[in-house]
Amino acid sequence: MTPEQVAAASKPLVLELGEAFSRCPGTLRRARLLGISGWAFYITGRAGALGDVRAETVAAALGFIAPDAVADGWDAAARTVRPVEIAAANLAECCRWGAQHLGEAPGTARLVGLLERIVDAADASGMPLFAAWRAMPVPDRSSGARTAVGLLLLREHFAGAYLLAVRAAGMTPLEAVLAGPEGEAGAAACGWPPPYPPVGPLVRRRLWAEAVTDRLASSAFRGLGPGEGAELLDLLTAARLHLGRRVPAA
Repeated sequence: MTPEQVAAASKPLVLELGEAFSRCPGTLRRARLLGISGWAFYITGRAGALGDVRAETVAAALGFIAPDAVADGWDAAARTVRPVEIAAANLAECCRWGAQHLGEAPGTARLVGLLERIVDAADASGMPLFAAWRAMPVPDRSSGARTAVGLLLLREHFAGAYLLAVRAAGMTPLEAVLAGPEGEAGAAACGWPPPYPPVGPLVRRRLWAEAVTDRLASSAFRGLGPGEGAELLDLLTAARLHLGRRVPAA
């Protein structure tokens, strides 16, 4: 497999696994302990790695969430806790979830080795969120925790590549969301209010942007040896199946 093929094939698995910890009841409970809403925790937990920046900067980095919705979460959280502290809490929850859910997954030790090589090799140019997260110290060095963090980082790398590709395609982030599988429901979930532009002319541009995303992200996979791309896909699939067999825990 070529690096671009590995990137394209691994992307849906990474996008799913890399955010799984955020839906864990324990992660959502951390928001309540910090005295902020779940939305404020999501926005600031993800973008707080950027530090004490303005909401406009956060909206530009996140890209696909409406600026007003970003400001609602970011400003509300910042009145209570410093953004970097919320990001650290989010990372700690990611590690806790990974240790609990991925520590016993088949091939975890091998998977984390591949993920960390990919993340280390990734080019962070134009991807401030990915760069900021990669610089965050990981508080738990167990294989399950490191696997979850590796998935989180690689997910941010794909997200950053997609944002660059969407802009290169001449689309706005809102247009890209509308042309995606969730359409107007996805736009509403990301805080974009109607009325929405027509989707028809956008679909071909979005498909082009998806292909460019794979091309941009593929440089991170070039260090994999013969057969390691297929091995990575097998291990990601095994991790997904392992999670599917587990009963959700707090």
